[in-house]
Amino acid sequence: MTSILLSEWTKIRTVRSTVWTLLPTLLFSPAIAFLAGRSFSDSLAGRPRDFDPLFATFYSLTLGQLGVAVFGVLVIGSEHSTGAIRSALMAVPQRGKLYLAKVCAIILVMLGISAVTAVATFFAAQAGLGPHKVTLGADGVPEALIGAVLYLTMICLLATGLTATLRSSIAALVILLPLLFLGGAGLGNIPQIKDFAQYLPDQAGMVILHLTVPDHPQFGRDYGPWTGLGIMALWTLAALLGGLFTLRRRDAVH
Repeated sequence: MTSILLSEWTKIRTVRSTVWTLLPTLLFSPAIAFLAGRSFSDSLAGRPRDFDPLFATFYSLTLGQLGVAVFGVLVIGSEHSTGAIRSALMAVPQRGKLYLAKVCAIILVMLGISAVTAVATFFAAQAGLGPHKVTLGADGVPEALIGAVLYLTMICLLATGLTATLRSSIAALVILLPLLFLGGAGLGNIPQIKDFAQYLPDQAGMVILHLTVPDHPQFGRDYGPWTGLGIMALWTLAALLGGLFTLRRRDAVH
């Protein structure tokens, strides 16, 4: 298993798509967080501090998550599109073991990338917020930082599982990108469909990031932050199990 895991890690770090998908997340999330912090700070000048600084801190992740999702798609989808999955299965005929190694390699990469992104985003946002900033020890900050790391990691795994299930990068992106764009931008905040949309994976995970407003009739959610992450984890697990089922039950390529 160690050898398989190392081979999957080698694949991830040696393909160009890894850099071009994850680098925007690492760079743009802190940059947008700083600009958002500056914007909030300017708008609050001379006014009471009646806003949540963590909203300004982690709002940039709604865009940063797109690079993470594309990375999760390409890790699996590129092997199916090029036929490389056949070579991988010749080397490791135990499909469950191969799939587990891929998922573990992605988790290790994403935990590192997500931790760096979350911390950099936090400090960039606080620099922009100026007098309205919060410290690492402030109420809710450690929870939100941990949540940001888990959120980005699960978005990536959700994309991986969906791509493995569909065996197509294009099909997975057609589903994911509208979900992450429309879900984060408005679907979960439309009263008519809120009861359903609030349980979509990204909507559930955003609660711990303070990207929702508690007890608000439009922007509030019917559950707390850790329950939200639990809901997102169930979506992620379902996607990964779907990918495992597809790999074990169907031919390697179409």
